[in-house]
Amino acid sequence: MAKPSVHSEYMEVVYNAKRWTLLEELRKKALRIMEALEKAHFETIVHGSMVRGDVNPRSDIDVFVSTVQSSFGVETALEKAGISTSKRLVMQATPAYAMKAYIEADENTTVSFPLMNMRKVEREFYRFGGQATIEDLINNVRVVGVDKRLMLIRPTEEGHGESSIVGQEEHVAGLLGISVETILDRVHALLRRDAVGRTGVFMKKELTENETFEMALKRLADQNPAVRRRLTSLS
Repeated sequence: MAKPSVHSEYMEVVYNAKRWTLLEELRKKALRIMEALEKAHFETIVHGSMVRGDVNPRSDIDVFVSTVQSSFGVETALEKAGISTSKRLVMQATPAYAMKAYIEADENTTVSFPLMNMRKVEREFYRFGGQATIEDLINNVRVVGVDKRLMLIRPTEEGHGESSIVGQEEHVAGLLGISVETILDRVHALLRRDAVGRTGVFMKKELTENETFEMALKRLADQNPAVRRRLTSLS
């Protein structure tokens, strides 16, 4: 697992042909999913290394539908496009964060959407790591974002430049157009994970075959007061 880098100086990284090819393949795969969802009038973004460019063979494709939606509509759009589902889960990172639906198409490809209204820091999480629209992918645009090492990744013609954001939080917040609070929240979370190991998530449940995401949310809210409080806190 990538570890946060606190004292790293600026460094230029030049991509080889293999990395450029992998980046193109991941983007094409993400674009197919986004086109299927946008055709059904769902607004989508994709986030992470494939929008910044710093991909590797373990890179994931994370497509996100940014507002609370009918899970039936999302699943139907994917099914019509021939995009299979291997697993469906609900996850909540902490009691303060929104529970989200996760549809896994394969081991490294996921479509997610919130089942509750999100807080500002949660919405800005995607811009922290770098987010792109379907138009960005079509136009081959790469964006600035921060990786799990807390390195700011700036795309270049040859690859990218990188430098640590620790101690540069205000500057990075302005660069990414997000609040300093979001930057500090992510720095704290990733440094803590590095210090104590992977901390897991507050809630993670796989759906049964005939269960909808809405049914799973109601069941968990009935069972868990923390989930129930979060469900109504921003409504």
